[in-house]
Amino acid sequence: MKNLYTLLIVSFFSTQSLISQFEGYSTNQWEKQLEVEDSFLGLIDKTSFKKHLMKLTERPHVVGSEGNEEVIRYIGKVMKDAGLDITNYPYDVYLPNKPGSSMIEIVTPSRKVLNQKEDIIYDDPFTQNSELWKGWNAFSGSGDVTAEIVYANYGLKEDFETLKSLGIDINGKIVIARYGGNFRGYKAKFAEANGAAGLIIYTDPKDSGFTKGLVYPEGPYYNSSTIQRGSLLTTDFTGDPLTPFVPALPLDGKKKIKRLDPKDAQLHTIPVTPISYGEAEKILSQMNGQPVPQSWQGGLPFTYRVEGGSSLTVRLKVDQKIDFVRATNVIGVLKGSEAPNEWIILGCHLDSWGYGATDPSSGTAMLLSLSETLGKLKENGYAPKRSILIAHWDAEEHGVIGSTEWVEQMRDELNAKGVVYMNFDGAVSGKGFSASSAPTLKKLLVETSKNVKYPYTDQTLFEFWNKNDQSEEPPIGNLGGGSDHIAFYMHVGVPSLSGGAGGPNLYHSNYDSFRFYEKFVDPEFQMGPMVEQMAGLMTLRMANAELIPYNINRYSQDLKMHFENAVKKINGYDKNFQGFQATNSAIKSLDETSIILESKLQSYLEDGKISRKNLKKLNEQLIALEKSFISDKGMYFGAWYKSIYASSDPFSGYGAWILPGLEYEIALKSSERLKEWDSRYSDAINSLESKMKNLIQEIN
Repeated sequence: MKNLYTLLIVSFFSTQSLISQFEGYSTNQWEKQLEVEDSFLGLIDKTSFKKHLMKLTERPHVVGSEGNEEVIRYIGKVMKDAGLDITNYPYDVYLPNKPGSSMIEIVTPSRKVLNQKEDIIYDDPFTQNSELWKGWNAFSGSGDVTAEIVYANYGLKEDFETLKSLGIDINGKIVIARYGGNFRGYKAKFAEANGAAGLIIYTDPKDSGFTKGLVYPEGPYYNSSTIQRGSLLTTDFTGDPLTPFVPALPLDGKKKIKRLDPKDAQLHTIPVTPISYGEAEKILSQMNGQPVPQSWQGGLPFTYRVEGGSSLTVRLKVDQKIDFVRATNVIGVLKGSEAPNEWIILGCHLDSWGYGATDPSSGTAMLLSLSETLGKLKENGYAPKRSILIAHWDAEEHGVIGSTEWVEQMRDELNAKGVVYMNFDGAVSGKGFSASSAPTLKKLLVETSKNVKYPYTDQTLFEFWNKNDQSEEPPIGNLGGGSDHIAFYMHVGVPSLSGGAGGPNLYHSNYDSFRFYEKFVDPEFQMGPMVEQMAGLMTLRMANAELIPYNINRYSQDLKMHFENAVKKINGYDKNFQGFQATNSAIKSLDETSIILESKLQSYLEDGKISRKNLKKLNEQLIALEKSFISDKGMYFGAWYKSIYASSDPFSGYGAWILPGLEYEIALKSSERLKEWDSRYSDAINSLESKMKNLIQEIN
């Protein structure tokens, strides 16, 4: 048997050395694909990105606002004019789309009301728009409290544990914490769990401000009045807080959805609001308790203190109304010519906290330009084999809501048709490049980047991205939380990736305008077309491949690495743990089978005897592979998170947890359920291998 595996492996690599085409293509089809790709690259209008970005950022556009409705109409028109079939998907979502009233006031030793809005910059007309609101955190509780102050660093779970170890009583006090380290909603969750009466959040200059470089309008970093807005929604599921597992269909629609009573939803009760570091300084500089641990020291020019003491009291008042708001996703479709029921999905959200030039509108503008280029390609006679769906999600900023509701509505179809989801949230926000993905899509990212020129240099994107020339693969991250891939990847098991250009930005502030973008992000507007090239080539390669080009062998490679890392972490608190015997055996067997399958799939294509009917059947089976990691039981920290391969970190919201079943036990320093997880993971891997063996039999 071992000799057979050896021969097949040798045969596979020999084939690859002779044929330079992308996996999933026969030689003949790859030659045709290269013609399509050349044509696509030649059709890109490099002025289109700038044009769309200017239009999208004319007005602030929070979900449910008139500005947002204008954006929705514009997106639909552009994609329709490009030749895509447009469908709007409306949802009635329970959320606050206005800040309501709020106030932060130093009461003692001397009364001072603090500013809650960015300064107007008189040579920047964008800052003068009356539609810009003060800083606010959506899903804050309402209340009016006056209390002493406690500084909690980033408001991490371990930060509150540190305060407890220092003997600091938080009960009934107002916590002030800096942005960073975790999702802001968890800062509120941990503060509330520890008895805090309220929470103030600010961006410290050590994280984005004068310690980094020049501040806006002279540079790209936060100035002393910049405020980060953002949602606090923190539930054990993603999406509308009243409709877990089901779509928040319109209240006036034919189909009625059972919603939770708002009082039973997992919403915060304490008042929370953000503030600038210039105003936070007025509180922090008056604190007189013990000095903070060294790692907690921020960038303001004084020693940070843990407590303000009884002489320093602050009033925090928030009155924020929550009601049903209409959110609308806009999806354009280029119908596949041969496999219309296999979907290549690209997406970015459309709503913002202000103008949203970098987040999200740079990604939105790129996708609109891509829609136009793909439309021109189709006009020239190149119709994609699979359907391409370009999605613009609403209400993402309030809790990744629009995409989640659509996935919940289309769950059955996505199970059968979802080939890949590619997320481009704020995808053109600087001149760097990074990406994260499911294991099966890493090769797609790498190989495509070799065919894209990086602007301003004589390098390919691959060469720019891969700083270490010795490595065959640039650093590709794991998908975490915070954006629209979550429901696709972690709830229904559609392989997903996220990527784009990044850099310093004025995240979620009123200064994230077109003026900021053209001055500091990319004055030459070269990065938008580059990301469009990357996104377009990945899309076309996935759409036109005869066999879906998943990098099948990457499953076993990545699983082995992640299980080895998990064992090291567990041994850090349980020296007697012997490892995951059933899972290790399953991974070894999977590795052997996946190598055979990859070899056979490519050889099958090269034989030229494969019928369209057989291709359809094989592709259906390939789509089902990722579903092996979808568990009906889900995670112990939230059953909505169905993937046992990947989830967001439930203690930070943003972090990526690979093997989340194990990571949760590790976070708890528990060995209680490790045997159960050995069984659940080995069963999933065995199921994956079984599907691969069925594919091999189908080919034979």
